[in-house]
Amino acid sequence: MSKKQIKPVLATILAGMGLLATMISCTSSTGGQKDDGWVDLFNGKDLSGWEQVNGTAEYRVENGEIVGTTVTGSPNSFLATDREYGDFILELEFMVDSTINSGIQFRSIHDSSVMKGRVHGYQFELDPSDRAWSAGIYDEARRGWLYPLSLNPEAQGAFKQGEWNKARIECIGSSIRTWLNGVPAANLQDDLTLSGLICLQVHSIGNNENEVGKEIRWRNIRIKTENLQPSAPDDIFVVNNLPNSISEQEKAQGWTLLWDGKTTEGWRGAHKETFPESGWTIKEGVLCVEESDGAESQNGGDIVTTGEYSTFELQLDFKLTEGANSGIKYFVTENYDVKNASAIGLEYQLLDDKNHPDAKMGRNGNRTLASLYDLIKADKEGRFVRGPGEWNHARLVVNPDNKVEHWLNGRKVVEYVRGSQEFRDLVAISKYKDWENFGEAEKGHILIQDHGNNVCFKSIKIRELK
Repeated sequence: MSKKQIKPVLATILAGMGLLATMISCTSSTGGQKDDGWVDLFNGKDLSGWEQVNGTAEYRVENGEIVGTTVTGSPNSFLATDREYGDFILELEFMVDSTINSGIQFRSIHDSSVMKGRVHGYQFELDPSDRAWSAGIYDEARRGWLYPLSLNPEAQGAFKQGEWNKARIECIGSSIRTWLNGVPAANLQDDLTLSGLICLQVHSIGNNENEVGKEIRWRNIRIKTENLQPSAPDDIFVVNNLPNSISEQEKAQGWTLLWDGKTTEGWRGAHKETFPESGWTIKEGVLCVEESDGAESQNGGDIVTTGEYSTFELQLDFKLTEGANSGIKYFVTENYDVKNASAIGLEYQLLDDKNHPDAKMGRNGNRTLASLYDLIKADKEGRFVRGPGEWNHARLVVNPDNKVEHWLNGRKVVEYVRGSQEFRDLVAISKYKDWENFGEAEKGHILIQDHGNNVCFKSIKIRELK
């Protein structure tokens, strides 16, 4: 090849290299894939790839940031990606006004044929209030709180008021995990929605003129969808909504199923050697008390664990029917003569507060849902209570120092110390006043009550504490 021929060929090659370099440069700044697998969801210049799907809040681009601004007369507003994502790792930075609650939707749905097009699904909470639940997981317009940060107090200090904060959301299969500024925040097992939109929320302010013009800012939004590697295990509390299952992290934390979801193994009738022949059903992973006449222990009878427990953490899901009354009892010893009545023990009350008369009996509401029955009223907010026909989550913690906690749907509602003078004073004016050393046994069975009402249970699990 002559020199004259080489020159145009070389020029073509160099021009091609220049074009390739330009393409690489553009790819890393306008939403293409980078060498490390991350893809920018926001190009820093305009809202290409995003669409406002609800509400009338204002979204604009400023200084390489997406800025959402509150307006009156609008429902929650959402700026959504133009495609759905299933398994992914999402990272971004946000800064939120100190008076405005907001969120980052993921695996969320916007369908005109469903809920009139209202966006619904998982939300990474942005909460600058004193409650400090940023990075908790809320189920927008669907089930409400799935992982309130009351379950992980250590993460409540991670949010930086008036500064940029870094969010990380990791969704791989049914595992959903969040981090805030590098701190593990939420760990959820849930498979209701495995794919959906990512949206930036501006929360409704109703007609509050004082909140007009408040801003939420997002920047450096990137996602990875291929060759995903789960982050290293953490040791925070796991909310597992997969029925009758134990996640790997729960196993590492010592959790085991107290009921296998299939058989009666590990359980028997109270004061009996075997499981009741009637009055209880097991179907499709759910254990139910059959409806009878509402009397205590007059159908199949109470059931108890075959083992006894002293310090432990117990979880289960329960579903009440309208007007239902039941209970979860602990430190049941079967030492008392309780013929024709329910076995005796400390009781986490299960009750339809709206429709059962027991809610108005006792002292100061101490027979209501999640209360320490006839002793201490549960301090709960109505919005964290799910009504008849819906599943609620009960958690019971008995610590080695005898401090006991009742939790309902992620919120602690009762706390007391077994054997304390305050506890004994309450027993002395309760229906248990004549039972010697009531509630102070060193160990005892866990009991699920037959009160003649149709009540169902699943995902019963326990871990012993040391």
